[in-house]
Amino acid sequence: MSSISEEQVRSLRTATPGCARVIHFNHSGGSLPSQTTLDAIIGQLQREALSGPMEAAAQGEALQESARHRAAQLINAATASVAFISSGSAAWGMAFAGLAPWCAGDRILVGRQEWGGNLACMAQAVAAGASVEVIPCDASGAVSMDALEAMIDERVRLISLTWLPANGGLINPAAAIGAVARRHGIAYFIDAGQALGQIEVDVQALSCDVLKGACRKYLRGPRGTALLYIREGFIERLQPPFLDVLSAPQNGEHFHPRADARRFETSEVSLALMAGLDNALGEALHLGIPRIRQRIAHLAAVAREQLAQIDGLTLHDLGEPGQQSGLIALNLQGWDANALKEHLAGHGINIGANGVAYTPLDMQARGLASIARVSVSYLNTEEEIAELVRVLRS
Repeated sequence: MSSISEEQVRSLRTATPGCARVIHFNHSGGSLPSQTTLDAIIGQLQREALSGPMEAAAQGEALQESARHRAAQLINAATASVAFISSGSAAWGMAFAGLAPWCAGDRILVGRQEWGGNLACMAQAVAAGASVEVIPCDASGAVSMDALEAMIDERVRLISLTWLPANGGLINPAAAIGAVARRHGIAYFIDAGQALGQIEVDVQALSCDVLKGACRKYLRGPRGTALLYIREGFIERLQPPFLDVLSAPQNGEHFHPRADARRFETSEVSLALMAGLDNALGEALHLGIPRIRQRIAHLAAVAREQLAQIDGLTLHDLGEPGQQSGLIALNLQGWDANALKEHLAGHGINIGANGVAYTPLDMQARGLASIARVSVSYLNTEEEIAELVRVLRS
C-alpha cells in the first residue's frame, strides 16, 4: 500500500480553501471541506433557486442515493442498511429510543469513555428501572474484555461503545466486543463519530447492530449530516419515536414502516447538504482509508513526541502507544483548556477543548475538569506541528 505523497498533500491542501487561512488541528470537531464539496452544495442550492426547490429535487435525490451507496461502501454494508440523519446525536438517540420499552432489572453496559449525549439518552431507560453499568478498563485504559465477559448475564439488553473517545487517542476493541455481543445475542451499538474517515470501519467485522457518526469530522462532509447504520434483521426490533410519509408510507389502507434503515429518515432533508456529502464520501473513498490512517498515525506520532517535550505540558491520552488515534489530549500548566484554545486561535491555530460533559465517566474517573485537544488529519503537515509546538513553548 502506497502512502499519501507530499505532492498529493500539497494538492489536497490547495483544493481546500481553509488550509490557506488557518492551521487546523480540530478535525475531530469538524474538518475543513474541499472546494469541490462546497461547489456541490452551492450547485444544488442554485438549482433550487433557479428551478424551484421541489422542482430541483430529482437531481438532489440522485446525489443523496449516490451518497448512500458510497457510505455503504465505506463501512462494508448493504445500501438499504444506511440512513442519513441531521446529527450523530439524533441518529443514536432515535435508534436507542427504538429499543423501548425498558423494564426494571434491564442492564446496559458501557465503556468508561461513553459519549455524554448517549448517556443522556439512557436516562429514559434508567427512569424505567434499568441500570447503566461501566465496564472496567484494562491497563491501557480500553474496555477490559475479561471484565466484560464477567458482567454478561440474561438481563443485559445492550452493550454501547464509544469506539474512539472524544478526549484522547484511545481506540477501543470494538470488534472483540462485537463478538461477545453476538455470541450472547445482545444488542450492540457503536458510536463511530471519530472513526468514520479516520480508520477502517467494517460493520461485518464489528458485528454491530447499530453504528452512527457525524460526517463533518474526518469525512470532511457538511455540518448537519450524519450516517446511521442498522443491521439487516435488526431493524424490525426498533420502533422509531415518530414516523412520517417517507418512513411509513401508506398503501391506501394502512401505514407500513419501512423495512430498511430509512425507517429513521424523514421526507424533509437538505439535498444541498446531501450533494456535499456525496462529494466528500467520494474523496475519502478515492484516497482510501488505509492510506488516510497511515498518514494520520505518522503525524500524530510526530506531534505526540514533540508535545511531550514541552515543559509544563501533560499528555492525557489513553491507549497503547503506536496504536492510538489522531486525537491528542493535553493540558498546559497554568492554562485553562478553553483559554489555551482561544490563545492559539489568536495565532491562527485551531484546536478543541472538552469539558466533563463530553465524556463524564472517564473525565471524572481520571480527575480531569477539562482537556485541550489537538486532532490531526492527513491535511496537516509537520511544519504546522512545529508551529503549534513553537507557540505552546512561548
